[in-house]
Amino acid sequence: MNPALSIEVDVVRTHANHVRLMQDTLKLLGTLVRTLSPEAATTLRDPNDGAKGWTVTEVLCHLRDYDEIFWERAVMIREQAYPTLPIYNHEQLVIDRNYNGQAVPTVYAELTASWQRFVNFFQSLSETEFNRAGLHRERGRFTLNDALIQVGLHDVLHMEQIARIIAQ
Repeated sequence: MNPALSIEVDVVRTHANHVRLMQDTLKLLGTLVRTLSPEAATTLRDPNDGAKGWTVTEVLCHLRDYDEIFWERAVMIREQAYPTLPIYNHEQLVIDRNYNGQAVPTVYAELTASWQRFVNFFQSLSETEFNRAGLHRERGRFTLNDALIQVGLHDVLHMEQIARIIAQ
């Protein structure tokens, strides 16, 4: 097999696996939060952060809102020539958007719709488009390939956080 072709096949497979990771993490997240009472979802806090730790509802809202932010950044990268990507204060969003006052089933449904849109977005990209980049003020050069990986890592990080909150 041509070595260059082999690398292209590996990249395609890697992208497909990361998209599948997004789909699988959504299912796992649903399993984690499905049986959680509204009281537990809004009162149990991340034990690693004490009284300032996020609740399951706050983590879920963060995932929903950052999925939207990540998607907007990805669209900017696809449609603009090396855009400067906006940054957000995730701690302030918890307060400004009253995360803990939102209902887990509603937030999960919104996240599901957003995730599916993102999956479709990544599935529609060509291999060349995955190399398009923008400037992330905290990370520097940031490609759509980086965005795909970031989504999966971000989701898994916060799913572990939710599992830790529930397990206490």
